[in-house]
Parts: sequence; C-alpha cells; structure tokens
Amino acid sequence: MIPYKLTLKNFLSYHQATINLKGLHTACICGANGAGKSSLLEAMAWAIWGQSRAASEDDLIYYGAKEVQVDFIFHARGHTYRIIRRRRRRQSASLEFQVANNDAEDPQNADFRSLTERGVRATQQKIIQHIRLDYDTFINSSYLRQGRADEFMLKRPKERKQVLAELLKLDRYETLAEQAKEKTRNLKAKAEATEPQIQEIDSKLQEKSAIARSLEEVAATIEKLQNQQEQDQASYRQLQAKQNQRQTTQQQLQWHQEQVRHLQAEYQDLEQQQQTAQQQRQKLDQLLAREAEITAGYQQYRNLQAQEEEIEGKYNTYQQLETQRQQLTEELQNAIAEINERLVQSQTQLENLQQQEQELQPMLEKTEEVEAAVARLQDARNRLHQLDNLQTQVSPLLQQRQEVQNQLDRLHAQYTARWEALDSDAKKYRQQLARTEHLERELETVEAEIAELEKTQTYKQRVEDKGKERRSFLDQLKTQEKEWQRQMDELEQKQALLENTSQSTDDRDSEYPPCPLCDRPLDEYHQNLVREKTTAEQQELRERLWLVREQITVSEREIQVLRQEYTRLKEQLTSYNEAFRRRGQLQSQLENLTEIKQALADTEQQRDRLGTLLASGVDSDLSQQLQQLDAQIVAMNYDEKNHALVRGEVENLRWAEIKQGKIEQAKKNLAQIRERQPQVTATIQQLQTQREQMQSNSELAQKINRVQQQMEALGYDRNRHNQLRQQLRQLSKWEVEYQTLQQAKQDYPQVRNRVQQLQESLQARSQKLQQQRDRIAAMQQELANTEDPTPELERLEKQIQQRREALDQQLALQGSYQQQASHLEALQTQRQTLKQQLQSIQRQKRVYQELSAAFGKNGIQALTIENVLPQLEAETNHILSRLSANQLHVQFVTQKQSRSNSKKNSKLIDTLDIYIADARGTRPYETYSGGEAFRINFAIRLALAKLLAQRSGTPLQMLIVDEGFGTQDNEGCERLIAAIEAIAPDFACILAVTHIPHLKEAFQTRIEVRKDANGSQARLLV
Repeated sequence: MIPYKLTLKNFLSYHQATINLKGLHTACICGANGAGKSSLLEAMAWAIWGQSRAASEDDLIYYGAKEVQVDFIFHARGHTYRIIRRRRRRQSASLEFQVANNDAEDPQNADFRSLTERGVRATQQKIIQHIRLDYDTFINSSYLRQGRADEFMLKRPKERKQVLAELLKLDRYETLAEQAKEKTRNLKAKAEATEPQIQEIDSKLQEKSAIARSLEEVAATIEKLQNQQEQDQASYRQLQAKQNQRQTTQQQLQWHQEQVRHLQAEYQDLEQQQQTAQQQRQKLDQLLAREAEITAGYQQYRNLQAQEEEIEGKYNTYQQLETQRQQLTEELQNAIAEINERLVQSQTQLENLQQQEQELQPMLEKTEEVEAAVARLQDARNRLHQLDNLQTQVSPLLQQRQEVQNQLDRLHAQYTARWEALDSDAKKYRQQLARTEHLERELETVEAEIAELEKTQTYKQRVEDKGKERRSFLDQLKTQEKEWQRQMDELEQKQALLENTSQSTDDRDSEYPPCPLCDRPLDEYHQNLVREKTTAEQQELRERLWLVREQITVSEREIQVLRQEYTRLKEQLTSYNEAFRRRGQLQSQLENLTEIKQALADTEQQRDRLGTLLASGVDSDLSQQLQQLDAQIVAMNYDEKNHALVRGEVENLRWAEIKQGKIEQAKKNLAQIRERQPQVTATIQQLQTQREQMQSNSELAQKINRVQQQMEALGYDRNRHNQLRQQLRQLSKWEVEYQTLQQAKQDYPQVRNRVQQLQESLQARSQKLQQQRDRIAAMQQELANTEDPTPELERLEKQIQQRREALDQQLALQGSYQQQASHLEALQTQRQTLKQQLQSIQRQKRVYQELSAAFGKNGIQALTIENVLPQLEAETNHILSRLSANQLHVQFVTQKQSRSNSKKNSKLIDTLDIYIADARGTRPYETYSGGEAFRINFAIRLALAKLLAQRSGTPLQMLIVDEGFGTQDNEGCERLIAAIEAIAPDFACILAVTHIPHLKEAFQTRIEVRKDANGSQARLLV
C-alpha cells in the first residue's frame, strides 16, 4: 500500500487538512507532542478498516462539529484506489470504495469508478478482498511500534514461541484443539455410560425362556375362571332386570312428588301477583278522582309559560344591542390609544434631540486644545523621520554585531551543554555503579521467588488433573440420574393409565375396566396389586435418585473448591514470566558494570577538557571583531533610546487626530439636530388636536349614542322577567302530574283484566295439584305389593367379585409376564442400537483425539513455526548484513539437549534460542553494545513485518517507523536514521514519526504538524 493523497474534515484535532503524499520516498512526520502526528496515521487506518484508538467513533469527530470525513487515495496491487468514509454524530457511517480507470500522475485528476456494495459491512469486505490486508496484519507489519523487538528478544526461549504464534495468529488452532479435547471428553463419557447399559441388558435377556413357560400356565388358569364367571353373570343379569323395573317405578314416584312441589310453588306465586295487581288498581282509582284539580293547575302553568316566551324575545334583542354598544366603545378607545402612542413617540423623539444637543457641547468646547495637540504631533513626526534615516545607516553595523554575538553565544552554549551532558553522564554512571550491591541482592530475591513459583506451578498441575477426574465422575453420575429419571417417568405414566382405566367403563361384555397393558378385564384387587408393585418400584428409584443427586452435589462442591484453588494458584503465577524477565535484566545489568566503569573514565576526561576551554574563552577572533563594531556604532552618534522616545511621543499624540475628526462630526450632528426640532414640535400639536376631535365629534361616538337610544325605547323590565321565571318553577309540578294522569287513563283497563286472569289461573293450579296427589297414592300402593330382589343380588355380586379378583390376579400376572417379554424384545433391539452407538462413539473419539494432537502446540502450530523460522532467519540476516556491513549474523534454534546428569537419559526439548555471531564468534544477545543490539532488534522486527505481509499475500511497500526517537540518545538516533537509509531501497514509502526538532533536519522531506486555535495543520516541506 503506497499513500497518494489524504484529505481530512473534522477528524480528531484536524478541522480541514489536505496532504499530497504521492512521490514521497522517505519522509519525517514531525511536530510537538499533542500536535496531531499520530492522527494522520489513525486517519489512514480508519478510512480503510474503520478502526481506531478511540473508544467510540463519535469521539473521532472534531469538537463542536457534526460530521467527520476522511478521503484517502492510495496505490495497492497494481491499482489506484480511493476510499471515502463519513460519519454523522450519533448516526451510522457511510463508506465509498472506488478504483481508478487510469493511473494518472495527479490523483485529483484520476477517473474513478465505484466498487461500493450495498451496506458498509459488504463494502468493507470488498476493500479487504482487493488490498488483501486486514487491520491486525497492518499494525504488526507496516507499523513498527516502540518496544516490540526488545520484547521479543528479552522473552524466555519458550515464551518467544508464544509471541511468534500470536503474531502469526496461530491462536485459532489452540481454540480448535480445545474444542477437539472437549469433544473427546464428551465422547469418552458417553462410551463409559453406554458400556454398563449393554452389560445390564445382557443379564436381563437370560430370563426370556422362564417367562415364556409362566405365560402358558397362567393362560390355562384364566380360561377356567372366565367360564365360571360367565354363568354367575347370567343369573345376575336376570335379577338386575327385576331390580331395574322396581327402580323405574320409584323414579316415577319421585318425579310426581317433585311436580307437586312445583305446582304448590306456582300457586303461591300467583297469589302474590294477584295481591300486587289489586294494590295497583286502587292507586289508579285515587289518581283518576283528582282529574279536575290537576287539569286546572296545568292550564295555569301553560298561561304563564306563554307570557315568559314574549318577555324572552325582548331580552334577546336587548342583549344584542348591549353587545353592539360594547364593540363600538372598544373601537373608539383603540383609536384614541393609537393617537396617544404616536403622541408619546413624538415627545420622546423631541427629548432625545435635546439630550443629544447637550451631549455635543462638552466636545465642541475642546476644539482649541485638540488643534494645539495636532501641531505638536506634526513636529514629532518630522523628528522621527530624521531618526529613521539615521537608523537605516546604523542597522547593517548592528546586524553584523548581533551575528557575531550570536556566534559567540552559540559556541559557548554548545560547549556548556556538552559539558553538562558529560557531567550528567558521569553522575549517571556513578549512580549505576553504586547500585551493584543492590542489584546482587535483588537477583538473589528474584531467584528465590522463581523457585517458589515453580513449586506452585507443579501444585497447580496436580489440582488441574484432580479437577478433570472429578468432572469425568460427575458426568457419569448425571448420566445415571437421567436414566433413572426416565424409568421414574415411565412408572408414573403406567400409574396414570391405571387410574384413568379404573374410572372408565368398558363397552365390551366384561363389566370390569381393561388392563392398560394387556387389554383384559382388571378387577379392583388386581388394580391394587399393580399399584402396590408400581409404588414399590417408584420408591426404589426415588432412593437411587436421592443417592446419586447427593453424590452430584458433593462432586460439584469438590469441583467448585478445586476451581477456586486453581484460580488462586493461577493468580499467584501471573508474576512467573515477569520474574524470569526481571532475572534476565538483572543479570544483564550486572554484566554491563565493567563497560560502565570504562565509560565513566572516558566521560570525566572529556568533561575536564571542555571545562578548561570554557574558562580560557571560546574564540578570541570573534571577540576582537565585536569590539571593532562597537567603536563604529559609537562614532555614528545614534541613540536608540532617543529614537524610542520620539516614536513613543508620536504614538501618544495620535489621539489628537482622532479627536479632531470627532469634533468635525459633532458640528455636523448639531446642525442636523437644530433643523429637526421644529418639525417634531408641530407633529405633537397636530396629534393633540386630533385626539380631542375623536372623543367628541367622531362617527363612532355618534353610533354609540344611537344604540343607547334604541335600548331605552325597547322597554325591557328585568325584574318582571325574573318574577315570571320564579312562578313557572313553582307551577312546574302540575305538568308532571298531568302527564301521570294521562298515563293512568291508558293503563287502567289492562290492570283490571290482569286481576281477572290471575283469579282464573289460581283455580286451574288447584285442580292439577289434586290430580298429582291421586297418582302418588296409587304408585306407593304398587311398590308395597312388589318383592325386593336386593339381598339375592348382593349375594351374587359378592360371589362374582371373589372370582373376579382371582381372575384379575391371573390377568395381572399374565400382563406382567407379557410386559416382561415385550421389554426383553425391546432390550434386544436396544442392545443392538447401543452396540452400534458405542462403535460410532469410539470411532469419533479416535478422530477427535487425532485432531486435538494435530491442532495442539506440537502439531500444526509447531510445524508452522518450524516452516516460518527459516524464512525469518534468512530475511533477518539479509537486513542485518546491510545494517552491519556483513559483520553480524543471527541463527534461530528450535531444539536443544536437556540438562541431565546421564547422557543416556538426555533428550531434545523444544525451545527458541537466538544465537548471534560476529567476527569474534558466537555470543549471547545481552553482551552486545547498544548500537549492535539496536541493529539486531530492528532487523528482527523488520523481518517479522515482511514475513507477516508475505503470509497475508500483500507486498510490504509502506513502512511507518515509530521506534522511540525520544528514548534514544544522540548516537541512538543517528543509528536509527542510518538504519532507515539502509533499508530505504526496499520500500516505496517510509514515514518516520518524531517530536524532536533537531532530528527532522536529517530528512529532506518533512510533514510538519502544528496546532493552533483552529485545530491541527499539516504542511509538506520538500
């Protein structure tokens, strides 16, 4: 990916910015901390992948703005692409993806066609398909961040493999391995649960022949009992027919007795209705007797109602005239108010003119004083012009003197800064040497801590193994629990069938309910027998379930304790890697103390030499030249102080010119005020006259008088109107009574007929009651003459019940044997199914075991690392040879002999050791100097970047270096710049980020970033 052009709008600290990056090879992004250097890189990443360091995308929007947009044009894989990503605050983002039809030299003039898909997610996938580079690969390859190479080198050999695996994204194989292990554990538990089931089925199948013989014996006994039962049931049916006939007569007797009770109730109800109708007839008679009185009162009410309607018409006319008079009065008042408002405005205008005239008088009184100050200002300007001419002649000499003085100051500052730096280095070296004893004690403490942590690691492994064993046992218990719960459900179903069957009646010849299993009659005795057996089996299963659930609870509690212990041990081991890293640092620091002693001696020698030079003077030739220039300036008789005084006097007197202009403007304003005052006074007098005429002789005032005369001529009396309303309210009761009288005249014939009908109904009910009583007496006589067959029926019923119990017992026994036989057949089929399942489970278990080993660290992951390391080693040595002039060589070793007292027992172990060779031989990484170690780190980090880019299928064309300029000394910075120049031919674009001012001079092309009140600004300097 090669950047061409970046356009920002409201992105982070940038309000508006456009940077043309096409043609850049090696450039430096420089500026102060917080100016917005990293924001340019963030903008590129956000435009392409939509990811950034911000927690929310709304945080990317410039403070106070509503929308952010980044337009990025770049070249990748032979094509020029353009991506425009926008987002409005608290809304979804939009994404446009385009490709250039031609490779124009100016990206702005390129002809782009759209590749945008429907939706941001689909367009993002399209971008990654074209450039073949995701965000993680970009930040680990094209973007070299501080500390990544050192971190890789300072890790223990085994930990280096983990870092390399993370960079190569091999953790997905670890996830697959864990999933395969989990599948293996599940399949193992299923197999262990299936094998006991097969063994149990084999033991039960041995009872099959004995059950068949028992079935034949029970069938013969059942046939004999059924023949005897049929004879008893025939006799029972004959007696039952006689019993049914007697019961029918008794039911008819009960029905007639119930009819008598209903007739008596109806008779009493009719008597009550007759009494109510007679009372209603008496009330109507009383109301009809008052007909004359009610008619006279109603007529008086109607006469008063007619008078009130006439007065109501006058009242409505009076209200309309009153409303018209109020509207006219309001219009007159509004017209007068408008004239008053205009009058007040004119009076206020006159007062303002008079006030302005008074305010201008003080300024006009200072006219003479201002004119004198203007004359002094002109004289001062003449003298300033003379001094400016003299300064023009002296300025070259002053400038030359300043340059010489600056050279002397610069040399003195450089020597002083160098002396202070050497003195600071000497103090730092002495402090480091003073820490020798402390480092040795700290190393002993760290080694003791590592020994304790290794013991904790061993104990943690034992806890983990114990947890796995308890989890396996828990899975077996849960399998048993499910099986016994299933058997319990089957027994409950069987018992429910028995209960439902006992409550229903069979439609066949047998009067006993059928067995739910064999469909034969099942009497009460055998039902109870089956229930007891089922209850006993349920109790046994409940005890088993209780025992296994208690074991499950205990196992889960043990697993919880082991899990807590494992978590505690894991937290204790979090400092394990840190302790190893710290031990390596301490060993390295102790080994470097010899070099520090020699560096201290060299630093003190250089510091003493610079101190002698500063005491004797920096440069004698420059000092002599400075004295000659001072003599020439004195001869010119130019005084900078006098020049400054005259310049200040001119500035102080400039107020006179300003005041003079204000006085001229005040004279013009006074003339205008005096001209307008008579006009405003005449307007006030005209408005006062208009207001008086409006109050007395206007058309509105005349209309109000005419309406008032019409109201007086109408003759409406409000008191008379109220008296009529009161009389109407008092007489309104006659209207209600008159309507009630009319309704009574209509209802009276109906009430009279109702009384007569009720009398006839009472006579009819009395006759029916007598008939029913006669029938009841005849039925009671018939029942007394018939013999009751109940004792004989009870004897036969008892005999049938006894034989039925014997038959039910045999049928239950037969059903039990048949159920056992059916169960054995089902077990035979289940055994074949379980056998096939067990074979399938074992086959799948072997497959997942192989997958777990293949996906594990010693499988695909180790094979990938073994294949990658030769490429990494070759690329590292290729880069390192260019950085060290073929003086350094790196070798990666992945296996070594274990440390064992016996050579016979020694074996190869996995590791990732790094050996570095130079002209003196192979040495550990810690023994190399800072410059050599930096070149090794930089070469390994850059090789890793190229390797990651190759694995993603994208060539590494752009490189962003942020390896910590600020943490390097001067020599370290020079080494980093030299390293960048050495690898520059391998890349199309290299961007280095720094905030140190003097480092930017090492780059011919710079992108300077600064920040002001309008946000960050970026400028390209070539």
